Amino acid sequence: MSGHDSYSDEKIAAILRSVKHIALVGASPKPERPSFRVMQFLLSKGYDVVPVNPGMEGKKIHGRQVFARLAEVEGPIDMVDVFRASEYLPGVVDEVLQLDPRPKVIWTQLGVRDDAAAAKAEAEGLDIIMDRCPAIEYPRLIG
Repeated sequence: MSGHDSYSDEKIAAILRSVKHIALVGASPKPERPSFRVMQFLLSKGYDVVPVNPGMEGKKIHGRQVFARLAEVEGPIDMVDVFRASEYLPGVVDEVLQLDPRPKVIWTQLGVRDDAAAAKAEAEGLDIIMDRCPAIEYPRLIG
């Protein structure tokens, strides 16, 4: 087990309080998908959420324009919320590290983890939270 299993509540709450602009990678227009519901939740809490999904480029999810890649998102991104299978995480980390300015946080959804990719992000100064859901953590820690 790595340290990535035991994020402090303080750290998670601080991240949820500090980020405003979130890029949601793997956004889905399907109401049964967790990414659809989590995006809806984050929007309802006042976050600015930009959906990223190459297959949906140019369409809209929750009224927000979908971008194909993180590099196409306008304005600085505070956090990248990843709804992709674990094997895609190294690629997402590489994409994030190429952004300027860089997001401060990479957050991966339940079941999504790659310790090597996380270590790479952390070595570059990013915070990474894996295998957690902001729609669960927010009500638990912030209310």
